[in-house]
Amino acid sequence: MSEPPRDDNASAPIVRRLGREIRWDAAAAIIASLVGLLALAVAGYTAYIQRQQVSAQVWPYLLWANSDNQTEYMWINKGVGPAIVKDAQVLVAGKPQHNWAAVMRSLRLEPIHYGQSTFNGNVLSAGETLEWLKFMDHASFQRFRDAARQAKLDFKVCYCSTLGDCWINDTTKGNGNVRIPVEKCPAVPQSQQFDD
Repeated sequence: MSEPPRDDNASAPIVRRLGREIRWDAAAAIIASLVGLLALAVAGYTAYIQRQQVSAQVWPYLLWANSDNQTEYMWINKGVGPAIVKDAQVLVAGKPQHNWAAVMRSLRLEPIHYGQSTFNGNVLSAGETLEWLKFMDHASFQRFRDAARQAKLDFKVCYCSTLGDCWINDTTKGNGNVRIPVEKCPAVPQSQQFDD
């Protein structure tokens, strides 16, 4: 018996062109893989851009200030999102103070009448101003401010956004508000935290 004629085109996925063999199923798999990788890269970049946009929408910007007219030290959130205060330190001549009474003793001020607000562990919403330390009269405020300048009163405050981006506002690094981005708020020993 003789063998039936063989149909090369029906059984083999190989096409000969110009002396080269092309496997169409392998070429299709490679193209599909490249398209998949491109789609994955586009999705990753889109997620990154969306994270940046959301981050900008919840960005806090915490500043401290003092006011002659209001006789107070205050914190202002000038950002567009809430500032979650993780820890605060108040330092006199580089030494951490535990509370405002300790600050007054370190500044060698006789008892001064003042009011205070809780700042450490607080959340300041966008545009909110917190009256941290308010004096009952202008003379007390002036005495405190003069003693604070002479003895070098500083603040270190670590705060975060709702997305977990964190910054430290550190007045020891220069005049005014120096804002330093950090991965996360550093652990501050209890003995160095300000308890207001």
